[in-house]
Amino acid sequence: MDIVFYNGWESLLRTLIVGVLAYGVLVAFLRISGNRTLSKMNAFDLIVTVALGSTLATVLLSKDVALTEGALALALLISLQFVITWLSVRVSWVKRLVTGEPLMLLYQGEFLTSSLRQARVTKDEVRSAVRSSGLASLEAAQAVVLETDGSLSVVKREDEGTGSSLNGVRGSR
Repeated sequence: MDIVFYNGWESLLRTLIVGVLAYGVLVAFLRISGNRTLSKMNAFDLIVTVALGSTLATVLLSKDVALTEGALALALLISLQFVITWLSVRVSWVKRLVTGEPLMLLYQGEFLTSSLRQARVTKDEVRSAVRSSGLASLEAAQAVVLETDGSLSVVKREDEGTGSSLNGVRGSR
């Protein structure tokens, strides 16, 4: 029963040393890979972040995983993320596969019911986004878009302009 609370100084020392070194390796790799690795997350970025955290925890707590193996695993995940994001900037089908497409949920004050169902977003959530943007009515919104990172963007209705910010949004008219 003692092992539940205390496994000896050697185990604690290993966790301390490997934890500091693994953390340093992860920070260094993230700095080398650039800001995109830490950007606002879409589903792909979230998966990579969770995998990095899981790998770091495994390196820290498992005596069966050496620091060099953990460092290689972290480097592999970050490298794969770098390659996929590099490709997604250059190849449109990779971008669609990895990040998806923004989806129009409300257009010119009218809910797009099929888009709401597809995105599993309620009308109340759209109303909340409109209120959060400072608008008093749905009619004041040109559009509400579900972005690829899961956030809702509200485009205010303007008398001028072409609505070009809505280009490429699925369901736009």
